[in-house]
Amino acid sequence: MGPAGTVSISDAIARIQERVEAAQQRAGRVGEITLVAITKQVPVERIAEAYRAGLRHFGENRVQEFEDKHPLLVLPSATWHMVGHLQSNKAQKAVALFDCIDSLDSAHLAEKLDKAAGEKGKPLPVLIQVHLGEEPSKHGVEPANLPALAQQVAGLPHLALEGLMTLPPFLEPAERVRPYFRRLRELAEELDWQKLPGVSMRRLSMGMSHDFEVAVEEGATEVRLGTALFGPRPQRVLEPRINTDKHG
Repeated sequence: MGPAGTVSISDAIARIQERVEAAQQRAGRVGEITLVAITKQVPVERIAEAYRAGLRHFGENRVQEFEDKHPLLVLPSATWHMVGHLQSNKAQKAVALFDCIDSLDSAHLAEKLDKAAGEKGKPLPVLIQVHLGEEPSKHGVEPANLPALAQQVAGLPHLALEGLMTLPPFLEPAERVRPYFRRLRELAEELDWQKLPGVSMRRLSMGMSHDFEVAVEEGATEVRLGTALFGPRPQRVLEPRINTDKHG
């Protein structure tokens, strides 16, 4: 066990890796699967513990939260992924903070990222986020518009399109999510056939703590894990409502 009764991250990683390997065997797959630790609302001490346990890929959902944490994290070989929705007016700050943007979802955002990456002087790896569920609260490009966006990104000199990402509906049992993962893999294969210059589909970011095994079976190269690594996030405690009614 870790501090204050929390789960040991090294033990959690070992269990996850066993499950990943079993999923690969079921699918007849070989090759390394990248574990991206999602550190939203995770204290820096726990992030450092995950780094010491061997994790090197970390994902944050919000620019502001990571901007606050970043000065406190001295993790020399860590790769930081922006996995949440990114507003175009925060593109420059995101490029300064993150090593890759895994949630690119529009041509306008791509242009902003390209400009910021050019000013920084090095290529920026990106994934296009694809919207596969009928959930208006979630972001991503619609599958029908994916080829056009990929072509636009391919024409930007400072972006390196490396694959696709999706955030499907949360469904139980996890087997119900399989069609979404399969569809993302098929979309990546269709883009691969186009042979766009400078574009590769070597990364498929799909699968989270409750459904990553199904995602691995369907071709994920990286899975995004929060609660499976760190345990449940702390729940927000609502302040008690003060009764201002004089008549009680």
